[in-house]
Amino acid sequence: MLRSLVLYTALLIGANSALAGEIDWQAFKDGALAKLSQTEPAPAPETEFTDPEGGTHSLKDYRGKVVLLNFWATWCAPCREEMPSLDALQAELGSEEFQVVAIAAGHNPPPAIKKFLTEAKVENLPVLLDPRQTLAREMGVMGMPVTVLIDREGREIARLIGGADWSSDAAKALIRQATAP
Repeated sequence: MLRSLVLYTALLIGANSALAGEIDWQAFKDGALAKLSQTEPAPAPETEFTDPEGGTHSLKDYRGKVVLLNFWATWCAPCREEMPSLDALQAELGSEEFQVVAIAAGHNPPPAIKKFLTEAKVENLPVLLDPRQTLAREMGVMGMPVTVLIDREGREIARLIGGADWSSDAAKALIRQATAP
């Protein structure tokens, strides 16, 4: 009961600070996103990654949007747990203001990716690849999953190492605060 009261109080405080265009980091540390760490704003690399058709992309393609960048792999059990919540977050909040960008990093054969996404019932996220982990290494990703919050200017502002429930009220409040004018 007390934990719920603390969480809802934190979310209420967070919602009020969203009106001011600020992120209430402490509310998320105290709530459902306890592993979320605010980082000193730093430019995200513009290293290219691909899609299964061979198209190239980079984080600069998303400039102007808040991005929740997730590194995952088909062999990663916490990724399997987390992916449906990332998909749900994109389905609910994805817009011209916000995008979940999930990138399969490392050796992930196309049949394994297809099977993983089918079993996880992922329908709202494009398949993006970093087969040599070039972007992942440049971003200091040492294990998976890792999720990085990137602001409209293309700067990393927060990081969460490990899995999280990205369809939770706390995650939605974080994204609403990050996208507030």
